[in-house]
Amino acid sequence: MRDFWAGLPIWGQETLILIALLLPLALMAATLLRGLAPWPLALGMIRRFAWINAVFVALIAVSVGMGIGLIAQERGLRQGTADAASKFDLVVSAPGSEISMLLAAVYLRPADVPLIDGETFNAIADDDRVRLAAPIAFGDSFEGDPIVGTVAELVTHLSEGAIEGRVFATEEEAVVGALVDVPVGGEIEPAHGRGTAAEAGLHGGFHYEVVGRMAPTGSPWDRAILVPVEGVWAVHGLANGHPVEEADGHGDDADHDEDHGGDDEHGHDEAYEPSAGQRIGPPFEAALFPGTPAVIVVPEQLAQAYALQSAYTRDAETMAFLPGAVLSQLYAILGDIRQAMSLMSLVAQILVAASVLTGLVMLLRLFERHMALLRALGAPTRFLVALVWSYGAGLLVLGGVLGAALGWAVAGVLSDVVAARTGIAIPVSLGWAEIHLVAGFVTATACVALLAAWAVIHSTRASRVRM
Repeated sequence: MRDFWAGLPIWGQETLILIALLLPLALMAATLLRGLAPWPLALGMIRRFAWINAVFVALIAVSVGMGIGLIAQERGLRQGTADAASKFDLVVSAPGSEISMLLAAVYLRPADVPLIDGETFNAIADDDRVRLAAPIAFGDSFEGDPIVGTVAELVTHLSEGAIEGRVFATEEEAVVGALVDVPVGGEIEPAHGRGTAAEAGLHGGFHYEVVGRMAPTGSPWDRAILVPVEGVWAVHGLANGHPVEEADGHGDDADHDEDHGGDDEHGHDEAYEPSAGQRIGPPFEAALFPGTPAVIVVPEQLAQAYALQSAYTRDAETMAFLPGAVLSQLYAILGDIRQAMSLMSLVAQILVAASVLTGLVMLLRLFERHMALLRALGAPTRFLVALVWSYGAGLLVLGGVLGAALGWAVAGVLSDVVAARTGIAIPVSLGWAEIHLVAGFVTATACVALLAAWAVIHSTRASRVRM
C-alpha cells in the first residue's frame, strides 16, 4: 500500500485525501436522504428566518475564511520570496549574517555591512567558473526607491533582456524597475540615504537620465533604480574603479577618496562634471576599487555554484551563500510558526464546531412546533431527522463555500499589503490545503448537525409525551 501511495502523482494523492474527507458526509447524506425529499421544507425553513440564518452562515464563513487566508498567505509568501531570489545563484560578501546580507543584496533592505576590496572582487570575477560577477553599491534613493549601482550585465540578467529602451552606457544614465514612476527620458536627482533619513541636494545637482525600463520581475528590484556602479562611487567623491587615462581624469585619487574629499565647505559634494569617453564596467583596477558590500555571482553552470560557495567561504575574508539555502532556513522558522498557528486554528475550529452545535440547537428550537406538527401528521422520525440535518448541513456547506471565497479575498488583501511594503509579488491561489480544510470542516460540522438533529427530535418527542 505504501508503494502504491508513493507511486501516485501529487494530484492523485490530494484527490484521494479529499475523497476520504468527504466520504463520511456522502455516507450520511445517502443514509438519511434515501427515498426522502426534505429539501423543499428545508428551503422553507431557511427562508422563514432568513436574517438569522444569514448571520449564522456569515459566522461560519468568517471562521473558515480566516484559516484559509492564513494558509494561502503563508504559501504565497514562500513562493513569492523564492521567485524574487531565483535570479541570484550565489552571493559573496564580507563575513557576517547571511540573513542580513540576503535581505540587503537580494531584497534591497537597508543594512550597514562591511565591504569587499578590489583584489577580492577581481579574484571572483577572474574565476573561470564565473560567468557574471556584479558588484552592487547602495546609499542613495529617489522618492523612496533605492538607487543601486551595478554593471550593465546584471541589468540584462535580471530582466532577461526585456528592457524598454536600452541599458545604461555612461555614469549619468539609469535603468528603472517596472514600478518606478519615472518615464524613459526623465531625470532622477539622487538623495543621500533612504526613507525619512534621505537628504536631497547633497550631490552637487547631479542627475541621472533614465534610458531604459526593465520588465516586471515580481521582486523588490521592480522599485529599484539601477545605475553604473562608477556613478555611485564618483558622485560620493570616491574613485570609480578605473585609471585616470581610461576615465578621462575622473578616477584621480586626489579627487576621489573614501573621506569624500570632493565635498565643499558645507559638506555637499561638488558639482559632478561628466567627461566624454568615460568608461564603465569591468575590469576594475583593484587599487581604485572603493569596495562593494556584495557580489552577485552567476556561475557558468548551476552545479558550480556549490563549488564556488565552498571556495569563497573563507574565515575573515569572504562569505558565500546560496540565497535558496538561506531561504530554506527562514522557511523552517516559518514552518514552526505555521505549526503553532495551525494548532491554534485547530483549537479555534473545535470551538467553532461547539458553537455550531449550540447555534444549530438554538436555531432548531424555532422549529419545534413545526416538527411537532409534522410528527402529528404522521411524518416518520427518519424524515424529521433528514429534514433537520438537511437544513443544518445546507447552512454549513454554504458557509464553508463562502468561507473559501472570503479566505481567498483576505489572502489577496494581505498580499497587496505585503507587496506594497516589500516589493515582492505574492501570488494568491487556493491550493489543496485550503480545499482539504473546507472539506474537513464541512464534514465534521455535518456530523455535529446530525447530533443537533437527534437532540431536537428527541426534545420534540419528549414534549409530545408530556402533552
